[in-house]
Amino acid sequence: LFLTCGRAGGGSPMSITWTYHTPGATVDRFMLSSAFVRGIRGPIGSGKSTACCMEIWRRSREQAPNAQGVRMTRWAVIRNTIPELKSTTIKTWHQWFPQHIGTWRELGPTMHRISAGVPADGTSFDMEVIFLGLDRPDDVSKLLSLELTGAWINEAREVPRAVLEGLTGRVGRFPPVRDGGCTWSGVIMDTNPPDSDHWWYRLAEETRPEGYEFFAQPAGDGPNAENLKNLPANYYRRAAAGKKDDWIKVYIRGEYGFAGDGKSVFPEYVDGFHCREVDLVPTVPLQVGMDFGLTPAAVIGQLRPDGRWVLRDELVTENMGAARFAEELGRKLRGEYAGWVVSRMTGDPAGDQRAQTDEHTVFQVLASNGIKAVPAPSNDFLLRREAVAGALTRVVDGQPGLVVHPGCKQLRKALAGGYCYRRVQVAGDERYKDVPDKGTYSHVADACQYLLLGGGEGTRTLSPKPAARRRPDRWDVEDAPSGSAMGA
Repeated sequence: LFLTCGRAGGGSPMSITWTYHTPGATVDRFMLSSAFVRGIRGPIGSGKSTACCMEIWRRSREQAPNAQGVRMTRWAVIRNTIPELKSTTIKTWHQWFPQHIGTWRELGPTMHRISAGVPADGTSFDMEVIFLGLDRPDDVSKLLSLELTGAWINEAREVPRAVLEGLTGRVGRFPPVRDGGCTWSGVIMDTNPPDSDHWWYRLAEETRPEGYEFFAQPAGDGPNAENLKNLPANYYRRAAAGKKDDWIKVYIRGEYGFAGDGKSVFPEYVDGFHCREVDLVPTVPLQVGMDFGLTPAAVIGQLRPDGRWVLRDELVTENMGAARFAEELGRKLRGEYAGWVVSRMTGDPAGDQRAQTDEHTVFQVLASNGIKAVPAPSNDFLLRREAVAGALTRVVDGQPGLVVHPGCKQLRKALAGGYCYRRVQVAGDERYKDVPDKGTYSHVADACQYLLLGGGEGTRTLSPKPAARRRPDRWDVEDAPSGSAMGA
């Protein structure tokens, strides 16, 4: 990339030359996409921010010239606060576009304007970049007077969703249609992984609106790590030293975190490895696991002949009795899974106890509604946990021993940390309760445990010769097939 343009404050023109190589395949796909809204997440040091700087430059050069032969663009660069904007975002920008190139202004909104000729075709370009710190959703009002080509949200997990929503209505308006309009317009975003309750997660993994694309870089400590050539030797190993598992999961492995004050029951779960688009095998029967109470839940899956579990669907309810739950589960099985054989339905053994209000057990209520379920062979928590952990750490022909379909949204959150041991408020070292917190995600997690126990994982756990395990501490999204929602 070569640029010759005026100096800030006047003086003779100055030429600068860059050599930029994208840090890896994920950034390649990110920059080649023309989606209206694009997001890229990954570990620290993976080259995300620099890629966004270069994307602004590239799109500015690709803008079609107007009648005067000028390629005009205007961009907004957003960070959550002005101090963060100055200390991180602008410093990254200046590594590639020094402030003495073109016109740099700090009074009012910080702005960098670069104009130069394009010798190849005799045109010129005029790129205006406005830097804004938006601390609160109310600050979106700052955007309402802007007419933009595009925008970059830096470290998007720290920015309210209202900022993105405001920007989508301001981009694509400069240059105006009467002057030829925009060759490309939209919003690009980069971030370290947010928690699974964040708006980024919902857009990327759940709703995925039309015109939105999201890209996940591989783990920094994995075999496909990106941008290593631009980092010091042993960068990620040194960065991880002395850090907690939750920090390493987010900042080194690039996995979604979880907003909760607790310790995950299943640290073995790696969403980028275990979550995959895998279809059920028609010749293999289904199995169902269930948890009861006032918030009953069910998990539907199948155990493949090779020992791999595929968890395909979930039913998560709230304030629902056993009879109504049986109706809903029966409707799902007879509708979405009509024609499938259900070989086993396993539930919480506590459901075999008679209720105080009548003489029927939950299993009897289920049976009267066509749901023939049996109690799990055990309700011991350690055995239940190890049954799931054993499948999570098992690898069969290079594939995970337990696969969770992206559609199992609540189960994914539960395994990613929503199902957790609650912190004990004591002075000194961190301490946690011995049993998981009975919260929002405990019911679907329990249903999963009963499913695997009913399928024989408890027996495997107690076997004197357990299957060889591999802790998924170096798996990343590149291990997943191309159809994986997390690897897309």
